[in-house]
Amino acid sequence: MIYFDNGATTFPKPRSVVNAVNYAITQIGANPGRGGHKMAMKASEVLYDCRKNAAELFDIDNPENVIITNNCTTALNTVVKGILKSGDHAVISSYEHNAVVRPLEYLKTKGVDYSVAEIEFGDTEKTIDNFRNSFKENTKLVICTHASNVFGVRLPIERIAALCRLNGILFCTDAAQTAGIIPISMKNSDIDFLCTAGHKGLYGPMGTGLLIINSEVIPESLTQGGTGSLSAQINQPEILPDKFESGTHNLLGIAGLNEGIKYVLNKTPQKIFVYEIKLAQNLYDGLRKIKNIELYTPKPDEKQFVPVISFNLKDTDSERTAQILNDRFNIAVRAGLHCAPLAHKCFGTLEKGTVRAVISSFSTQNEVNYLVKSVSQINYYKRM
Repeated sequence: MIYFDNGATTFPKPRSVVNAVNYAITQIGANPGRGGHKMAMKASEVLYDCRKNAAELFDIDNPENVIITNNCTTALNTVVKGILKSGDHAVISSYEHNAVVRPLEYLKTKGVDYSVAEIEFGDTEKTIDNFRNSFKENTKLVICTHASNVFGVRLPIERIAALCRLNGILFCTDAAQTAGIIPISMKNSDIDFLCTAGHKGLYGPMGTGLLIINSEVIPESLTQGGTGSLSAQINQPEILPDKFESGTHNLLGIAGLNEGIKYVLNKTPQKIFVYEIKLAQNLYDGLRKIKNIELYTPKPDEKQFVPVISFNLKDTDSERTAQILNDRFNIAVRAGLHCAPLAHKCFGTLEKGTVRAVISSFSTQNEVNYLVKSVSQINYYKRM
């Protein structure tokens, strides 16, 4: 099967990721830090190696500041709910995922308020002004996606983070769509918290994520329990990463995520991005030749986009297009709102949604050509 959603082709993960998961379940099968036997020690080594490699990828000195989470949503919830208290105000962008919007809507019932800063595509200065004008005296946190998961538009997070630092406001970025393809240096940025998924550009298994903490302000933990450390005390440890990692670790996912991160480090995000954005450009060029195609952004370039293309066919529901691509052509793409209604509202696709194709380092030009050819034939199958 050919996949185009979330970075996958006929073999969606590096072979080393699959091997690591298999090894973890058959040869380790232990809880890191919960015993002195060989399997527990090996599990601890895998866990620490994952932190160390993630710290290298995101250029942060302390692996202890790399928190392993269940997914990007958990990481974002940890920051949003762990930082904001009654009377606080937050600012988000108009492209945010529901993983940001829904926790904030929940916190509104607890006395937290938030504003939405509009993104002006192609006008960075106006976008920065919109964030600046959204600040209030009680603004405590800004949460901003690094790139839209629907339309691939990159946001000027370096500028926004610097603006926040200047105003004494904490800054958190959702890097689910950029981690692994856009170089991110925590050491040389004003990003306080970076949240990301493990299964996208980091090529780990689903059900993995990371929270990178680059601030002296530490969120409250959402979960308390056993950590294998300081077990004599009944209060949750404050040391990192233990504060945020109660309960049994997902060692299988962590082992796979570690190999995915090593795959990215070996290839380098820069080289992965150059390869993927070229294929995305070729896909865009092919799709725009189709008579009844609807494309919502300019052709993706290296500075303003990541390799994500959203499209529709006129007079065709996005889910119907995706269904035909799956049933007739064996192509898996995602359709609908992609859990990001704010972004669809900006682009006028809230009612219809979009079909989303995502390029990965495993994608090929032949697959791009096949997707274009398949989309061009959908009108024929709509009548069947």
